[in-house]
Parts: sequence; C-alpha cells; structure tokens
Amino acid sequence: MHRLAEFPAGGCMTTSLRPHGDRRTPLPRQPSKQRDAFFDNAKYLAIVLVGVGHAWGQILDGNRTVETLYRVVYTFHMPAFIIISGYFSRSFDLSPKRVKRLITGVVVPYVVFEVAYALHRRYGDDVPGHDISLLDPTYLLWFLCALFVWRLTTPIWKTVRWPLPIALGIAALASMAPSVGNDLNMQRVLQFLPCFVLGLVLRPEHFALVRRRSVRIAAVPVVAAAVAVAWWSVPRMETGWFYRNAPAQDAGAPWWTGPVLTLALFGCSVVLTACFFAWVPGRRMWFTALGAGTIYGYLLHGFLVKAGTYEGWFKAPVLDRPLGEIGLTVLGAAAVTLLCTKPVQRTLRCVVEPRMEWAFKRDAGEAAREREARPNDEAREAGEAREPSRKVAV
Repeated sequence: MHRLAEFPAGGCMTTSLRPHGDRRTPLPRQPSKQRDAFFDNAKYLAIVLVGVGHAWGQILDGNRTVETLYRVVYTFHMPAFIIISGYFSRSFDLSPKRVKRLITGVVVPYVVFEVAYALHRRYGDDVPGHDISLLDPTYLLWFLCALFVWRLTTPIWKTVRWPLPIALGIAALASMAPSVGNDLNMQRVLQFLPCFVLGLVLRPEHFALVRRRSVRIAAVPVVAAAVAVAWWSVPRMETGWFYRNAPAQDAGAPWWTGPVLTLALFGCSVVLTACFFAWVPGRRMWFTALGAGTIYGYLLHGFLVKAGTYEGWFKAPVLDRPLGEIGLTVLGAAAVTLLCTKPVQRTLRCVVEPRMEWAFKRDAGEAAREREARPNDEAREAGEAREPSRKVAV
C-alpha cells in the first residue's frame, strides 16, 4: 500500500493531509475584480464621438449635413460620458482616500493642462499676452471643473429624497440666470448636473434594461427621427443651445426659453443616450482596453484640434467635399484612439493620474491596520522558515 508521509528533522512522522502542521493553510489570493467590458466599451465609443464632434465643429459653416450629425452627437455624447461618471461616483464620500483620489485625478490634471493649453495658445497662436487663469477653463477642461464640483456634492445627492428633480430645478434656474458667472464655467456645471445625478441613481438593472434586443431594434427609428429633427433645426435654432454654457438671455431669447429647452434637451439626451447604450457591445472587443485610458484621449486631443485651428488646417478646400469630411472623421477617431493607448498612459500618468503620496497625510486607520498586520506577517514568515523539509515515501 502506498503511503504519503513527512519526516521532520526530529524523526516524528506527520500526516501529509496537514502539510502545514497545526497551522492554518494560507488561503489563495483572490483575483482582482475584472473591469466591466460594457462600460469600457461605452467610454471608448463616447470619447471617440467627442473627438469627432470637435473635428466637425471646425467645418460647420454652410455644411448642413455635418451640422445635422454634429447636433445629434452633441445631444448625447457628453451626457453619456457624464452619466457613466456619475454611476461610478456612487461610492464617493469625503473620506481621506476618496478626497486624495479627487485631488490627484481631477484637480492636479486640471491645473497642469490649464497651464499647458494656455502656453499652447501663447506660442502656437502667437498671443504672447494670453493669460493663465485657473478660474476660466480652456476649451474642454470645463469637464474637470464640473467633475470636481459634482463629486464634492455627491453626499448631498445620496442623502436627499428627490435628487434628480432637484438637480433639474437647479439646471432650469441656471439657464435663465445671467448672474451665474463664467468662473469655472459654472453654467455648464449646473446645466449638465442632472446627467451626473442621473448616473448616481442608476443601478445595474437599468443598464441591463436598455441593452435588451428589443431596445436595440427600437433605437433605430428613434435615432433616425433624431437625425430628421436635427436637420430641420439647423436653420431654425442656434447651435449654441447644445453647448449649455450660457443663459437664454445671452442668445437673445426670452428668459422662459431657458428652462423649457433645458428640460427638452435633458429628455432628448436621456433618450439618445439610452439608444447609444443599447448599441454598445457588452463583450470584450479590440478597443475594450482603451476604455481605461479615455481621460488621456479627452485631455490630449484638444491640442490637435487647437493646433489645426491655429495653423488653418481646417480651411483646406478638400474639407468642403464629402470625401474630405469622411477623411476628417476617420482621422479624428484614429487620433483619439491612439491617445488612449497604453504607451501614452505610461508616459503621461505622472500628470494625469499622479500618486503624490508625499503630498498627503497618512490615513490613521490604514496605518493602524498595517501595524496590526505586521506581527502576523512576521510570525507567518518565521513559521515558514522553521518548516522542515518534506519527503515523499512509498
């Protein structure tokens, strides 16, 4: 009969069924939580639409087809991105760990890129006197200001009974209040606030609901109708309404149009965002991994758009023809894709996602847990060092 046994140095035999003696067998490490492919796909596709939309924005003059598509995309691409941001901010609180992440992931990149965009304007556009102001976000950096404010107020929205109606009320009031200044692009912060709050109140079952096959099919006529309405609106409605960065009075409209259009645009944004989510694949795709780097694509592609504006690239005659417009679309999508890749992330992580441990106090709770764990780790290592060599006997 075959028998598996151990022979310690002292000659005492122990059963192999307890390879660690009387000590508890160490549990295997749990694998890290896998990222949800659906949300990475959605973030990547949304950021591609952001880049393409910014490229289209440079060739709108007299081009009704491009402006139609531009209005459709601008109705939902940032709302989709903001809803996802709100959804993943549900666990935010004012704990030191969360606040530190808010500073390193939002505040520091905002300061760095605000200075970088200002210097780019000074020397790229030959405007030596261009000011560097942290209160007046340049171009696309308004989103970081907004995200900072939204996340700081997250505990409020998680506490009140009717968060979404309150957020809609705030947005409607802002749309008719010229007294809301331009500091931190506060109009956009307030008018896009309902999208963030909507993300906070959504649950996984809501996303599962819009990803059903019936919704994907229903999204086709809905988007077709949106394109038709956008085509109709081009000569009748100012494009600036889609930016949500000013009160109604700035467009020469009566005050009451602000709340009406704010609520109407929010409703359209929700419907088209649902259509967008319905078409986002839920499985891993070739671009899924790029979803983790969308903030890089967002912050960096603006330099390309601004450089093209400064150098007059968008005035090329070829962009007045359909083939040129298609080429610009493909080029914009490809540029954003490259800016989301791992090499770019590794190169610029020090300014986009810095650790900055030196800048923060040590969390007292974390330090206490480490002190408690240290003796256990030392005891385990000592026990492993004393563990006798094992032999197999037949």
